[in-house]
Amino acid sequence: MTATNRRRVLLAKPRGYCAGVDRAVVTVEKALEQYGAPIYVRKQIVHNTHVVSTLEKRGAIFVEETDQVPEGAIVVFSAHGVSPMVHEEAKRRRLKTIDATCPLVTKVHKEAKRFAAEDRDIILIGHTGHEEVEGTSGEAPDHIQIVDGPDEVDKVQVRNPDNVSWLSQTTLSVDETNATVDALRKRFPNLLDPPSDDICYATSNRQDAVKAMAPECELVIVVGSDNSSNSVRLVEVALEAGADSAHLIDNASLMDESWLEGVQTVGVTSGASVPDILVQDLLDRLADYGYGEVTEVETAQESLTFSLPKELRRDLRAEATA
Repeated sequence: MTATNRRRVLLAKPRGYCAGVDRAVVTVEKALEQYGAPIYVRKQIVHNTHVVSTLEKRGAIFVEETDQVPEGAIVVFSAHGVSPMVHEEAKRRRLKTIDATCPLVTKVHKEAKRFAAEDRDIILIGHTGHEEVEGTSGEAPDHIQIVDGPDEVDKVQVRNPDNVSWLSQTTLSVDETNATVDALRKRFPNLLDPPSDDICYATSNRQDAVKAMAPECELVIVVGSDNSSNSVRLVEVALEAGADSAHLIDNASLMDESWLEGVQTVGVTSGASVPDILVQDLLDRLADYGYGEVTEVETAQESLTFSLPKELRRDLRAEATA
């Protein structure tokens, strides 16, 4: 693949934390500082085992459902979003809620409610069982059906083929989502698009960076947890873009040195819920094997930030002015 004979690393940029993940993690950290431990979190705040473990050591308790949270306690909703039913259950249990849903996911929720108000059938492109998909579906359960890829388009049944819209999970492969939309449009020529792209800017940017470097790489290593949809997609994108092999690892200790046999150029990136310290650990380990030359492949610059959830901002302001 590469014409050079030296061992090197191509490091994707952007990589790692997106604005929504940073906001969610900081929300739990600030909540622990503001209210003290324990702080309950419904589901993993973001899909990364290192982040979850670090927050657990600081006093966060992760639960699957709100009925596992003691009545009257504080619970943070994860970046992936929740359905109205979860909000109602939390209210019944008198829980103090802090909603760390990524604003880009909230946008999709609003689109689902608007399409449902127009009595449209909504095709939600995404992975069944993923927290984000469950949350979005819960906004309009009578109108939404889930399609996981172009192969499932044939099973879609709608009331009126001329009154169909689509939405997507924010962390999908851009190319596969486009393929699914194309297949849907063949069946439903008047398919209505969302007002703006649902695929998260960070997901798109990280995939673009991998596409740029993968053709030069015999091996691409993606740092991320296996329940992280956007991290799994990066492995798929690397292979589709020309890498000979690609692997997903939670941390540097899981790298298999046999992957490096005959490899001159290693591509490295990380999912949107991965702190950069884990990437640095991998670069250090690769350097031990002679891959000390690191070149960043930058395809976009990111400057977007999100403010903390309004519930937390209010209490932080109250303390500051007390």
